[in-house]
Amino acid sequence: MSAKSKRNRVLPGFGLSMGYTVIYLSLIIIIPLSVLFLKASTISISEFLKTVTDERVVASYKLTLYTSLVAAIVNACFGTLIAWVLVRYKFFGKRVVDALVDLPFALPTAVAGIALTSIYAPNGWIGHYFIGAGIKIAYTPIGIMIALTFIGIPFVVRSVQPVLEDLDQQYEEAAATLGANSIQIFFKIILPAISPGVLTGFALAFARSLGEYGSVVFIAGNMPMKTEIVPLLIITKLEQFNYAGAAAIASVMLIFSFILLFLINFWQWKMAKKHA
Repeated sequence: MSAKSKRNRVLPGFGLSMGYTVIYLSLIIIIPLSVLFLKASTISISEFLKTVTDERVVASYKLTLYTSLVAAIVNACFGTLIAWVLVRYKFFGKRVVDALVDLPFALPTAVAGIALTSIYAPNGWIGHYFIGAGIKIAYTPIGIMIALTFIGIPFVVRSVQPVLEDLDQQYEEAAATLGANSIQIFFKIILPAISPGVLTGFALAFARSLGEYGSVVFIAGNMPMKTEIVPLLIITKLEQFNYAGAAAIASVMLIFSFILLFLINFWQWKMAKKHA
């Protein structure tokens, strides 16, 4: 190895850095997740299948996946719009708006859940207007989607924002001089450039929503077969001292999350390779 490459290193050598990386990931991620699967394996296969395919559990799977997907799609659209406004426009109070985007990160999820419930409950500031129109928000899947949208919006904004900041506007100007309209510029130049950031934000928001508990438990109503999410069902199993059953349900969601993240990362890799 040349002396120049050694001088360019900021951190210790590969062996020491890799060792710290493996130890850290093992203690924080690999070992805890392995214990989860080990705990789920303490029951028989028939018991495992009976637990994870129970009608109540399947209903919670469907509700969690559906509401998380809808919330992530909404965040992908409006989060991209917010990032665009923060990057491309200058206006009074821009720093305040930029700081507000990170509020769901700092705010305790239980506080967010209580606040959303008080606003969207049938007697809440906003909820009573919808009740008058025959629409109930709190204690329905709509309320769950609102809570998940609230906690997921920063992931999309902070994923797309730096990509837009690095996007050279000369390409847009060149396309405009060649006769391209705004729609063509967006779909041909801007969207391909920011799509990896949008997809990353979507994946992070979706994954975060799958495991969200604090902000949802208050506004959901927690009615079995109707508004009971998977994290709440896992907590219920733990309160019943059914640790193996809770681990079994959690392992199914974990496997699904692994598959989802793998597919999204694979798609990002293909896109990056295509535009390289």
